Amino acid sequence: MADDMVLEGAVHPAANPNLFGHEEAEAYLATAYRSGKGHHAILLEGGEGIGKATLAFRFANHVLHFPEPHSAPDHIIAPDHAAPLTRQIIAGASHDLLHLERPVDVKTGKRRTAITVDEVRRAGHFLSQTSGTGNWRIVIVDAADDLNRSAANAILKILEEPPKHAMFLLISHTPGRLLPTIRSRCLPLRLRPLEPNDLLKALGSLGVDPAGEDAARLAALANGSVSEALKLVNYGGGEIIDAYHETLAGSDAEARALMHRLADTLAKRDNETVFAFLLAHVEEDVRSRAREAAMGGEIARAERLSALSLELGNDVATADAYNLDRKQLVLDLLTRIRAAVN
Repeated sequence: MADDMVLEGAVHPAANPNLFGHEEAEAYLATAYRSGKGHHAILLEGGEGIGKATLAFRFANHVLHFPEPHSAPDHIIAPDHAAPLTRQIIAGASHDLLHLERPVDVKTGKRRTAITVDEVRRAGHFLSQTSGTGNWRIVIVDAADDLNRSAANAILKILEEPPKHAMFLLISHTPGRLLPTIRSRCLPLRLRPLEPNDLLKALGSLGVDPAGEDAARLAALANGSVSEALKLVNYGGGEIIDAYHETLAGSDAEARALMHRLADTLAKRDNETVFAFLLAHVEEDVRSRAREAAMGGEIARAERLSALSLELGNDVATADAYNLDRKQLVLDLLTRIRAAVN
């Protein structure tokens, strides 16, 4: 199974034997499936990196091992890497499970920015074929947020008239962006960010074992997300955040020097993950400052920061669409944020 989207230090969700902090969701899925009245489309909602994809693969593995619901145990079984069916799922070779994600552009070798309608048509063909084992056919859409308009409409048609013994597990980081008609066809299952103890257990299973103040700071910055924690630890995300805040607090001369150093670092082609990490942190920081201003009665400041947050998102999308100079984009964003918050 392709792992080009897996962070350094992480385990692909299909191969991950561990899931922490979502016992209630697991119990619900196991009970609903065993009753024989489980929904054909489940929307797993929640922030990135909290275990939604791992839960999806874990549940799919459970269903395919127990195709007759009433014979299934009352808990979701842990993936057994020695089991042939589990090995097939991990290798992406299962005839009964399709993992739908952003395809690779054959010309550039990079992932496309969206899941295309051709991918959904492939899912439709997959579901139309009779399973050789008489088992379920399961499609994991990872993430449904990545569906472009045509793909979203195409998958909606399948959800409206699903084939017999077909199951959809849709993963969404921002369900509000999905078509309302898609959401209405799915059973929503909300997953919360991991509590600090569960986050640290998850990191420990990956060989990351911070202690004391480092653990507390990591848990606070990661906001319950294992992927965010790995970016902080393995990609220098903590240093990037510190440098960003220093550009806002320093004198004009200090800020300019820091901005250029930060922009030079992020402009490197092999820093895609850190670049996206900073952009996400910047947008959340500006939104947080807007909320604080509003709660403090500074309405004009709150409105100004809210407008800036929207502008930043639009500018980043435009720069990505037209492949604009990344260094100049970072310098422009940091300059505008510094002017707005000081």
